Amino acid sequence: MKKDADDWLGKARDWVPGKEFLSSHPWLKPIAHRVLDGQLWRAQNETMARGVAVGLFWAFAIPAGQIIVAVAHCVWWRANIPVAALMTMVTNPLTIGFWLWLAYQLGALMMGDVAQSDVTFSALPSQWIANYAWPILLGMATFAVGSALMGYLCVKLGWRIKMVYKKIRRRSIAEMTR
Repeated sequence: MKKDADDWLGKARDWVPGKEFLSSHPWLKPIAHRVLDGQLWRAQNETMARGVAVGLFWAFAIPAGQIIVAVAHCVWWRANIPVAALMTMVTNPLTIGFWLWLAYQLGALMMGDVAQSDVTFSALPSQWIANYAWPILLGMATFAVGSALMGYLCVKLGWRIKMVYKKIRRRSIAEMTR
């Protein structure tokens, strides 16, 4: 079983472009020294938490191109790039309808409006935008900030719990060997 897992991981590593390719790519050459910084790719407490926060924020803040924007902000905020790219997948073409509906519900509630249960597609686009755009924007902005904050805090808390668990486990093993 282990061999299959290693084989799959090896194939995935072959598919992902390496540092040589990224550093020699014409578009990335001017910023390669920043993007290829080892700190942005390691699994460390603070960089992972920042990566989750950056990825979740941009997942909800813009509807398309989130990965590119998240990677750019990972360089700025010194966050983990793979984690941020993965977290942007929360809103994908399969789930965006649900998130937009939920954002509309939240935005309408925050604006004090009554959320309309029936959506009419026969209205003009300008009428549709006037009715639904502001609540959706407010809801998505709330999701962006709230999920980034919650993601950051959850990673920090999870990391702390993991460290405490390791410390307790080491103590119990040390006591057993006495």
